[in-house]
Amino acid sequence: MANKSPYQTTFEPERTIQPIYTGGSVALDNSGRILATTLGEDALLTDLNTGRQLARIEGDGELISTLTLTPSASHLIICSRSLSMRIYALSASPNANLDLSYTLLRTLKPHTTPVVVLAVDQTSTLLATGGADGVVKVWDISGGYVTHTFRGPNILVSALHFFELVANNRDEESEISSRNRKKDRRKSQGEESESQNEATKGFRLASGAQDGKVRVWDLFKSTCASVLDSHVSDVRALDYSPEDNALLTASRDKTIMWWDARTWKVRRVVPVLEEVEAAGFVESGRLVYTGGINGNIRIWQSDNGREVTKAQGAKSEADSIVSGIHVPGLPFIISVQSDHTMTVHSTEPLRELSASDTTSPLNEIRKISGTHDEIIDLGYLLPDRSLLALATNSEEIRIVSLAQSGATDDATYFGADVAQLKGHEDIVICLDIDWSGHWIATGAKDNTARLWRIDPSNSSFSCFTTFTGHAESLGAIGLPHSIPPESSAAYKSPLEHPPSFLLTGSQDRTIKRWDISSSESARRAPRAIYTRKAHDKDINAIDIDHSTQLFASASQDKTVKIWSIEEGEVQGVLRGHRRGVWSVKFAPKGTPNIVGDSGPAAGRGLILTGSGDKTIKIWSLSDYSCLRTFEGHTHSVLKVAWLKVPNQEERGRRHVHVASAGGDGLVKIWDANTGEAAATLDNHEDRVWALTVHPVTNTIVSGSGDSTITFWKDTTSETAAATTAAATEFVEQEQQLQNYIHNGSYRSAITLALQLNHPARLLSLFTTVTTKTPEEGSLSGLKAVDEVLSSLSDSQLFTLLLRLRDWNTNARTASVAQRILWTVVKSYPASRLSNLKVRGGKESLKEVLDALRVYTERHYKRMEELVDESFLVEYTLREMDGLGFVDERLDGELDGIMV
Repeated sequence: MANKSPYQTTFEPERTIQPIYTGGSVALDNSGRILATTLGEDALLTDLNTGRQLARIEGDGELISTLTLTPSASHLIICSRSLSMRIYALSASPNANLDLSYTLLRTLKPHTTPVVVLAVDQTSTLLATGGADGVVKVWDISGGYVTHTFRGPNILVSALHFFELVANNRDEESEISSRNRKKDRRKSQGEESESQNEATKGFRLASGAQDGKVRVWDLFKSTCASVLDSHVSDVRALDYSPEDNALLTASRDKTIMWWDARTWKVRRVVPVLEEVEAAGFVESGRLVYTGGINGNIRIWQSDNGREVTKAQGAKSEADSIVSGIHVPGLPFIISVQSDHTMTVHSTEPLRELSASDTTSPLNEIRKISGTHDEIIDLGYLLPDRSLLALATNSEEIRIVSLAQSGATDDATYFGADVAQLKGHEDIVICLDIDWSGHWIATGAKDNTARLWRIDPSNSSFSCFTTFTGHAESLGAIGLPHSIPPESSAAYKSPLEHPPSFLLTGSQDRTIKRWDISSSESARRAPRAIYTRKAHDKDINAIDIDHSTQLFASASQDKTVKIWSIEEGEVQGVLRGHRRGVWSVKFAPKGTPNIVGDSGPAAGRGLILTGSGDKTIKIWSLSDYSCLRTFEGHTHSVLKVAWLKVPNQEERGRRHVHVASAGGDGLVKIWDANTGEAAATLDNHEDRVWALTVHPVTNTIVSGSGDSTITFWKDTTSETAAATTAAATEFVEQEQQLQNYIHNGSYRSAITLALQLNHPARLLSLFTTVTTKTPEEGSLSGLKAVDEVLSSLSDSQLFTLLLRLRDWNTNARTASVAQRILWTVVKSYPASRLSNLKVRGGKESLKEVLDALRVYTERHYKRMEELVDESFLVEYTLREMDGLGFVDERLDGELDGIMV
């Protein structure tokens, strides 16, 4: 224990990147700022501009079936699989920066089946619900009551849309076929004028169902105005254009249709040739957008149905569009992909588009990852570490921003998606980044490795070259991390000088070294300089030392091998783990010697390994022996890392530390000198696969299978400073308390003793007071103490009652407790004591008073028994005194007889 570091190593979760969307409904308010998404059972409100979480609303235990946000962002409506519908009122929080506060107005059961689709009118007053039973209901949001109930066939309602017919066409629905009109015309025009509100005469609700039919409901007459029967599959989108007086319908039957709102006849049918999931009018009804299974946003002219976007190839299944959002007046369309990614497409180029023009596909302003899926690996990018590269159990590498500012114009807020590196054909398993942060190497299950060039200043994220040659998937990859001389061209312009070589390890049990050239001819088909049969099982990790002379490979065969980079020959084998080794890391440059079980390590350096046997080991490269073993994880250790090496000034106080991440969801910090766990970091709910450390700030970044990335700030210095300050303040207050007692400043002494939580000092003070000769008219013994006890605050009074309760349990201190308790009871009215407010207390006032009562009764009972016993003693003594007198008389008589 003598070697234990005097500093307490502490880390706190500074920031996190968490999922905001896991599938389901997405809604946006009219301002384009508040984005509502489903996150399993919960609903999340996010600022679309800054990515900041505005509110998180917990669910009712069942998955959310659908949700919507009113255009004015005044209400949020959530429906879940439990058949409940909750309506929340939203308002800006008065004590936070633009956060939203929410209040549950009411909980309803709208249908007998789950609600699958919602719609809100533009006035934010009416809500439409569509159930799986084919029933459509209209609700007053503020009142919470049903205004209309429309019953169609028992077929799931798949789309809803409120709209209002243009004023001059409200009375022109005269060409509706007889089969689509209701027959109830018995009311006269005069009666209708008296009983109906003319202002709502044009309100309509369109509902689409899985049978392909669209029904137009008249909210004014509470009847079905028309049945539009032309689609043959699910109707997925509905929209109305007041400028064109047309209703747009889109279906999975691969067609979109324009309907004349006067006659409800088809104006135009356009084959889209893909299942349509999202559609709507843009540019005041002049154009229409569609999105579907091919993953592209396409633009069509309303006049002639011509597609104005150039031909686009079909994207992967993960990129298929499942829904879309466009708010009139906003210059973008949001498409939601099946991989829970949201893409913001700019509609600015469509403003100047003429009738005969064609345009390129809409620009993608930005991507928003609803969830990063399982974080397999990660690493800092760029010299300033302002970007983070993520391998997310997919074929692409995602790059997110770590900007600390709340920038809104360039969408580079913390956690914002900056780019995606696409090229691999299967899941990316591993990545590594060079010293400059401009070059990233990736290995995937498609048996290839790729080297990427990162130049965000020019928005360039390109694949530099591809390495092909392994027979199975790549599980390990390594780039050199040594910094070139400052005078070299590679240091001055790293973008023009890729790393000199790359190492790859595969499930085919071989290791390859690839030399990298910046010439165009060399990167067309790079070939391996050497290939080595390295292990007997899969290779999990590769690391290169800071001198670029050695590299290490870790395998499922329970061994780690040390290799020379130039020759590719084995220099040593580390044996000792009982299961496969998942991670290996050379000690950084300047790491001091570590004292192991067999003495200090010296010579060529140290290496760290983490294994499936739940242990971490530090090895000496001098003789390849194990210096120290760390045990504490309950599952496999999946990743290890060295923390920042203490500088010369700190080495006397701070030791070398290492970090490990495990399958138990924990990140642990270990003291390499003592072998003890210095801290345990817990913020994940699944395996922690990824771990890296900021070389300057010592911030630890952990990525987990729960899609969460946590940034752990090193607060060791702050903790040490706070501990020192607290200890200094404690000593000063201790001395101050002694001074108060010595000077007879009872008010200050009692108040400070209660504040410092010093029961012994307080008891000593009260004992001194109660054992003195009491002052005339004093309750406690001193009038100064009476005055203090009669003017305590609620928190001080409750703390005092807690102390009295504890003292009252001991017979030796019970008399002091009873005297002070009597003083307190006499000093306050019963109403004050009964209404005593306790903030943050773990114990209630009733529990404290009950404890006082029970022990007080016990003390009084004991005293009564002592009194009773005293009478017996008194009687016995009295009788014994009488017996002594008789004996003296008898003794005198006996003496006379004897004489």
